[in-house]
Amino acid sequence: MKIVVLDGYTENPGDLSWDELAKFGELTVYDRTKAEDVVARIGDAEVVYTNKTPITRETLDACPNVKFISVLATGYNVIDVDAARERGIPVTNIPTYGTDAVSQFAIALLLEMCHHVGEHSEAVKNGEWTNNEDWTFWKHPLIELAGKTMGIIGFGRIGQGTGRIAQALGMKVVAYDAYKRPELVTDTCRYVELDELFSESDFISLHCPLFKETEGIINKDNIAKMKDGVKIINTSRGPLIVEEDLKDALNSGKVSGAGVDVVSTEPIKADNPLLQAKNIYITPHIAWAPKESRQRLMDIAVDNLRAYAEGSPINVVNL
Repeated sequence: MKIVVLDGYTENPGDLSWDELAKFGELTVYDRTKAEDVVARIGDAEVVYTNKTPITRETLDACPNVKFISVLATGYNVIDVDAARERGIPVTNIPTYGTDAVSQFAIALLLEMCHHVGEHSEAVKNGEWTNNEDWTFWKHPLIELAGKTMGIIGFGRIGQGTGRIAQALGMKVVAYDAYKRPELVTDTCRYVELDELFSESDFISLHCPLFKETEGIINKDNIAKMKDGVKIINTSRGPLIVEEDLKDALNSGKVSGAGVDVVSTEPIKADNPLLQAKNIYITPHIAWAPKESRQRLMDIAVDNLRAYAEGSPINVVNL
């Protein structure tokens, strides 16, 4: 069995091992693959792994030996899943590897917006405390989270994980999701409709998939429904936010802060509106990336291939 990994570097920059995957056949791992090289690199391989390198209908036409595709991520929009389905090719993803890591990172953005730890540390190193007339100072208003309301859009595994940490900090959680689980409702956690979430939340964290109905869910009309001074967190998908609208809301003060780990086009373009916004933290899509999380991803990727080899594929998204 020939196995090709088209873009393995972000999953494994050298601190993990591909050995378990190699046990299934002849393995070739590329750090990165340009679009014009995809067909040549797949060649006559039966198994293809990709993270963000697209696999199109034309690619599948040119590589008829492909029998199995696995995405080294949860999202699979880089694959033409319809074309794969027509050819009987199962496409699998990695659905649960990053729950704890992404939940933790969402809260990290939350806490940074409340305390500006990095900026205050740099201020001390730059001499501002040494030269201060008082024994303390702060460069921004500091925020205590107990009693505040966290609105979570998308209450699946990661949304629930974020909600558990928020509640541990003394926050109330209001959640919006198409699929409600009544057993999750408590005195400090309840489901609401979207407009109620917008109007009640002090903080809003996005954890929903990118579907047609969620694309641009944070837009000027919905921002107008929010509390003045709301803060917004996005560790899900960049296109959930209309970036020009969020920039305007940040610069006007309607939204007092934002923390985003994802943007509409990645890597971020130099003309992305959010780079011109005040009071925003932008990180380079790293919420998923702790070593522990990436090891789980690797383990599930191996499990996906094992199940395919045994004739019973798992985590299939297109059949």
